[in-house]
Amino acid sequence: MATEETTREPALVVIGTPIGNLGDISERAIRELREVDLICCEDTRRTGKLLNLLNITPRPDLEVLNEHTEEKRANEILNRITAGLRVALVTDAGMPGIADPGQYLIKSAIDHGINLEIVPGPTAGIVALIASGLPSSRFVFQGFIPRKGVERQRRIEEIARDDKTTVIYESGKRIERTIEDLLNVCGDEREAIIARELTKMHEEIQRGTLRHLHTKMSDISTKGEFVLILSGFSEDHYVSDSLLKEELQEIIGSGKSKRDAVKELTSKYQLSKRRVYDLSIEISVDET
Repeated sequence: MATEETTREPALVVIGTPIGNLGDISERAIRELREVDLICCEDTRRTGKLLNLLNITPRPDLEVLNEHTEEKRANEILNRITAGLRVALVTDAGMPGIADPGQYLIKSAIDHGINLEIVPGPTAGIVALIASGLPSSRFVFQGFIPRKGVERQRRIEEIARDDKTTVIYESGKRIERTIEDLLNVCGDEREAIIARELTKMHEEIQRGTLRHLHTKMSDISTKGEFVLILSGFSEDHYVSDSLLKEELQEIIGSGKSKRDAVKELTSKYQLSKRRVYDLSIEISVDET
């Protein structure tokens, strides 16, 4: 753990920045932003504005390190740290590496034995999780799910059968479609919240079932970034036919008989044997 005596050593300093409210930044983060030699950031304009608001003058050098340049520039940055610099890593908001650039550089620093210091800061997913009131002792972070195709469907079905609370990031352009896709697979009664513009002036949190939230979408602004929190699967939740068919195929594909596959899913989801059996017949028809 870093101490006051070691904080001036060459290092990669990963700094969490506010997700909306400037008052959420820590004294330690301000000190590091003021004293490092170089700040790697997603957007020099956004980070420059933050430094101005914090009255940090003269400003350290700013250089762009984003999703497009991170891997190309990692070695250069690490070489500068090895040469004696303290380099900060920030993103536009929140903790680097959490659905934002930074993970590759951090892992590279670790692999090269470079000193790594973490300055904790706000994370939208955790803020939304606590605000949801849903179980938080066990949760899974899905970040941004695939936008389309088979990968999107697989991810949504994976989320549907997970018994842990799920944290999902989404853009305003796609939040309604994501709610609809989850509704189609998870069913009407799965509890969820939509959180928009967390900690900002226009923060908005909507709670309810997926069905309720789907009907509310026309009243919710699509501006800003969204976090969706979804309750975990339980025996009381609806299980879609598409999810059951996929699991039947997986079980049968692993070498088990159709009879054993039906028995396994009937027990797992507490469903009628007739329903699961009929779906297994549909799979056979589809394959012919």
